[in-house]
Amino acid sequence: MDLGIQDRRAIVCASSRGLGRACAEALAREGVHVTLNGRDPAALKEAVDAIAAAHDVTVAGVEGDIAREDTRSALLEACPEPDILVNNNGGPPPGRFADWDRDAWIGALDANMLAPLAMIRAVLDGMCDRGFGRIVNITSAMVKTPLSPMGLSTGARTGLTSVSKALSRDVARANVTINNLLPERIDTARQRRMAELHSKMAGIPIEEAYDAMKSQIAAGRLGRPEEFGDACAFLCSAQAGFISGQNLQLDGGSYAGLL
Repeated sequence: MDLGIQDRRAIVCASSRGLGRACAEALAREGVHVTLNGRDPAALKEAVDAIAAAHDVTVAGVEGDIAREDTRSALLEACPEPDILVNNNGGPPPGRFADWDRDAWIGALDANMLAPLAMIRAVLDGMCDRGFGRIVNITSAMVKTPLSPMGLSTGARTGLTSVSKALSRDVARANVTINNLLPERIDTARQRRMAELHSKMAGIPIEEAYDAMKSQIAAGRLGRPEEFGDACAFLCSAQAGFISGQNLQLDGGSYAGLL
């Protein structure tokens, strides 16, 4: 299927690896010119070079933490009129509610709620004026199925989800959509860190920790990053203009609820 977004321009935050990179690669494959972002300069350069070599699109990279205002400004300078914005950032580590002080909560809100909202605020009016915009927030399955060890992530990302839902109704008439992708157990470096943590805490081999993860997924396996990237690309497509304000779960059919 031709997604109808060739020669569009996209900013993909936190995209030097993992889910962000999978989204950038899927968009580039559709002919979208992509501006990548990451904190590790070597990983960012490798991603930029690899995507540019594989696809006939312009690929730029902006180093820095998306939670910082100067990084966001640099991204918008590199791509001042994006048609597509993919918001992403690493989530805070799991922990205990009793251990999270005010600084921990503010850090989570800055990284996973306020930074993406700042990016949306910067690009939304231009998208509306041009009559096309696709905004996709990478959040978490924990938005719908919160667990206390992931409270920092859940709190911040749920706030982003709520504001995005309200905004989506305001801009739908301008052919601007805002949707959220909710991953669960996608086979990335973050999942490996989670497996390593489980392995250490439970005193079991890492292979057993991975098996425990897979057993929690209805599909019996971890998701593949490319599956996630393809879902993002479709939400950014011309055909997805009637889909907005939605939370799409990529969890192998594991969510037990109706809504």
